[in-house]
Amino acid sequence: MTKALISVTGLDSTGIIARVATKLSEMNINILDITQTILGGYFTMMMVVDLDGAHLRFDEIDRELQPVRDELKMTIHIQRMDIFDAMHRI
Repeated sequence: MTKALISVTGLDSTGIIARVATKLSEMNINILDITQTILGGYFTMMMVVDLDGAHLRFDEIDRELQPVRDELKMTIHIQRMDIFDAMHRI
């Protein structure tokens, strides 16, 4: 299974989770785990997702998230989980 970590941060507003989840679903990306909180009016969310169902390369997935970034005015980062895990083993 090819996993990725997606982080979403920015000012809180209605529909953030729905919009991001909808875009991931459109790309056939499954959400495996999710956590979110609001800190002083700032929304933060972390998702672990399964990329195996997506028929896009990693860079294409990142590019497909750009309209969501623009629409929500949020920072959205996607990182391959194997790289994330390797960075935190040191």
